[in-house]
Amino acid sequence: MNSQIYQREQERSKTGQLFLLFSIILLALNMRSPITSVGPLTTIIRDDLNLSSTAAGALTTIPLLAFAVLSPFASKLARKFGMEVVLFGGLLVLTAGLLLRPAGSVVGLFSGTVLIGLAIALCNVLIPALVKLNFAHQIGLMTGFYATSMNLSGALASGFSIPIAASSDLGWRAALGFSVILACAAILVWLTQWRYIRHPLKAGQSTYKKTSLKGSALAWKVTAFMGIQSLLFYSFVAWLPDILQEQGLSAGSAGWMLSIVQFTQLPFTFIVPILAGRMKNQQPLVIVAALFMMMGLSGILFEWTEWVLIWVMLIGAAGGCAFSLAMMFFSLRTRNSFEAADLSGMAQSAGYLFAALGPALFGALHDMMNGWTVPLLLLIAAVIGLFIAGMGAGKEGYVTEKP
Repeated sequence: MNSQIYQREQERSKTGQLFLLFSIILLALNMRSPITSVGPLTTIIRDDLNLSSTAAGALTTIPLLAFAVLSPFASKLARKFGMEVVLFGGLLVLTAGLLLRPAGSVVGLFSGTVLIGLAIALCNVLIPALVKLNFAHQIGLMTGFYATSMNLSGALASGFSIPIAASSDLGWRAALGFSVILACAAILVWLTQWRYIRHPLKAGQSTYKKTSLKGSALAWKVTAFMGIQSLLFYSFVAWLPDILQEQGLSAGSAGWMLSIVQFTQLPFTFIVPILAGRMKNQQPLVIVAALFMMMGLSGILFEWTEWVLIWVMLIGAAGGCAFSLAMMFFSLRTRNSFEAADLSGMAQSAGYLFAALGPALFGALHDMMNGWTVPLLLLIAAVIGLFIAGMGAGKEGYVTEKP
């Protein structure tokens, strides 16, 4: 079917496929670290540039809003120029943003952040579609590779931001600028893919017909699942250390708990896609994700701090499972790579817009209620929504009818 959608410059050999996989992994390493590296540095950046707390907090929110704005257009760009071209262009924009962000001025900081968000939005949408196009029989394994790469780089970036800033005279600028090295490496490797660029066939030559997914109940279930798991993740990233500090943990210990959440995700982001790809029905994995998340949240809600390591590991396992399932649904619930890009764009646009509201709402509820009980109860309610949406998204089927 894919050959009916694309005309190929040159077929990939096994070596060519390995280079493509390496290119995807390098790209994935750049898709989360530019965002997670900012959180630990927020206070330092705020004080150095005399920013308000609201402006400093926007450094994390802006990329999510950029995801929401650009994601629906990614598949349209891919149809016009080809997926590889758009992804390479995204890498160039990302590198420009990474260079601009630590340049020194407030304008550069925020302009670079916008460019980074727009670039990652393109990559977020098109990588699952590229995997479906080139690795149709190994979707689970390949999704595991790039999902694990994303989470690994995100965890390392949040952990090493402060040490890099402290060891350099440039401070936070050195920590944020360090990502440029990895982005440049990705650009060099992606140049090897130029000979394999695939162009969409001209109108009338392809059997693929663009179909609106807005009328598909299954597409909305996938979108809801994507949005809720994103809301949970970014709410934890923003507030988990504060919650645990109020429950008696030191600032250092609370920070380590957040790192453990991210590192616990890693084996699940690799294993779950492989399992999901071998199952016609992914509902059992949805049950596991929801159950682990509910147990972890409940332990924190009731302040059983003596078992806090268990609770954060359960949350990490659940988050890794849910994120991987969301990525897999884009491929498993679609018939071809363009349909996967359409679904990915729809789900990530609505999903990240929803996620961007989470940290702010979570913090506002804490201020109103003078505690974390109500916000945590809200997250538990979100887990119930994750379960309901996931049970629908995990059922075998496609978002469009058979042509």
